[in-house]
Amino acid sequence: MILPGIEYILLFLGLLLISSVLLSKFSSYVGIPVLLVFLVMGMFMGSEGPIGIYFDNYELVQYLSILALTIILFSGGLDTEIEKVRVISKRGVVLATLGVLITTITVGLIMHFILGFNLIFSLLIGSIISSTDISAVLSVFKSANIKLKNNIQYLIEFESAVNDPMANILTLTFLNLVIFPKTSLKDIIISLVTALLLGVLIGYLSGRLSIKLIKNIKLESKGLYPVLLISVAFLTFVVSQFVGGNGFLSVYIAALLIGNSNIDNKKAQLNFFDGLSWIMEISMFIILGLVVFPSQLFTHVFSGLIIAVGLILVARPLAVYICLIKSKFNFKEKIFISWTGIRGAVPIVFATYPLIAGIPNALFVFNIVFFITLISIVLQGSTIKLLGRKLDLIEE
Repeated sequence: MILPGIEYILLFLGLLLISSVLLSKFSSYVGIPVLLVFLVMGMFMGSEGPIGIYFDNYELVQYLSILALTIILFSGGLDTEIEKVRVISKRGVVLATLGVLITTITVGLIMHFILGFNLIFSLLIGSIISSTDISAVLSVFKSANIKLKNNIQYLIEFESAVNDPMANILTLTFLNLVIFPKTSLKDIIISLVTALLLGVLIGYLSGRLSIKLIKNIKLESKGLYPVLLISVAFLTFVVSQFVGGNGFLSVYIAALLIGNSNIDNKKAQLNFFDGLSWIMEISMFIILGLVVFPSQLFTHVFSGLIIAVGLILVARPLAVYICLIKSKFNFKEKIFISWTGIRGAVPIVFATYPLIAGIPNALFVFNIVFFITLISIVLQGSTIKLLGRKLDLIEE
């Protein structure tokens, strides 16, 4: 006997997936990032929308989002060609580490001195919104069919893919400082360095072992190879977290090694993960939209606008100019790289950490980060192609 109501669930999922395909094409014409549509769709279905689904389980949101981010980062690593990013890898790593730190500190100081918030609390919010979002960046580039000159695109995509671990580490560090204010600077530095080094080590070991396994195992069904890679992604994340490393960094490095090796059915597996990553992005943005309450979202508009302006026009450009000061990128290219620091789902996911930890004003953190993310996606995401043309940086 078929369960009652299953037809409606399948109808909803079918319409959702086909709409995602059609909207991805439509967004390239109107200049609106398609993931914004799914974020708004989630808000439309939420408790204050016409459908009225009440959902405030932030722990479940975090679990599902981490699962989705693991797949998205793994897919991004598989699809990154080391030869193409080798030229900009050093600059990308500097942007993804020092750049994230500069952004965090700058936003924190703006909040502290202009809005009067506690310094550690301000640095916590700065760390949450410090990283650019790979899913948002790729969505904009793909939907707008953008191809950039002079390795700019490789730098932006590489930075967006590898800066989440640094932001995650800083977020957990400042969250710990909010909860335990007497934590020493020495412990903070040790924690940061340990998470980065172990993250790299576990990722490297996982990637090398996985390559040997894939090359030596002979599976009867070719369809089982993507299943094997999914298990590698999850196990890499878990092992890294267990030993004190950063799971997101380990997942990306492992995928980077696997994607640049000669494994069987490589193209088919890349295509599979590309589609799976798209589904994960859609699901994550809808869930994040579902959990927000619009009436609470716009209660701190003034603070949100000040932080957003500080982030987009001060913190991000400052980080880019400092990190690329000795690079070959010219002034116009640095302007464009600064403007493409789009925030997306990752900061919203990190904003659930204070909620689950139960710190004071945790709901304010979540709402302000969501508000800033909306501004970033709408303002920056919809103007990237126009700015690229104005600066003559887009290859025709």
